Amino acid sequence: MEKSSPSAAKKRIVIGKTGAPHGVKGEFKVIPMTDFPDRFEGMTHCFIGDRFVEITGVRYQKKHVLMTIKGVDSREAAAAMVGTLISVDRSEAVPLAEGEYYVADILGLAVQETDGTALGTVTDVIKTGSNDVYVVSLPGRAEDVLVPALKAVVKEISVEDGRMIVSMPEVLE
Repeated sequence: MEKSSPSAAKKRIVIGKTGAPHGVKGEFKVIPMTDFPDRFEGMTHCFIGDRFVEITGVRYQKKHVLMTIKGVDSREAAAAMVGTLISVDRSEAVPLAEGEYYVADILGLAVQETDGTALGTVTDVIKTGSNDVYVVSLPGRAEDVLVPALKAVVKEISVEDGRMIVSMPEVLE
């Protein structure tokens, strides 16, 4: 069993969360937290929390994935993991098209207006169905700014430079 460091955890992509046990032999539900739920099929290993585990079985049931892992062979052992994040090494992430980003890459970006005025930092991404919305925390202010993930508003995202350039529309008061 491999234990990872906090810096190693930053090199991972969260793909799901453990759910309730299913049956009595250690199988448990996985709530997918990925745009690629079919990625679980064929996986041989992952991290559950900070624990590197060997996957011994994956099958699908409605919107859930059912998984078994080596060393978890009872309902009680599966129940002890409920709510734990499931992740994979970043090198195993599904490749994205140009202009697409993982939520983990967007979180923490410094946001600034096109004129260079600093706005704040992306603290959350809300998935609305039509387009994502970036939650930007403003320094010294209790309320956040919601930035729609639209090309008309988000002019540039540079994960390498840790910044997002936006052109916020004027708000009617």
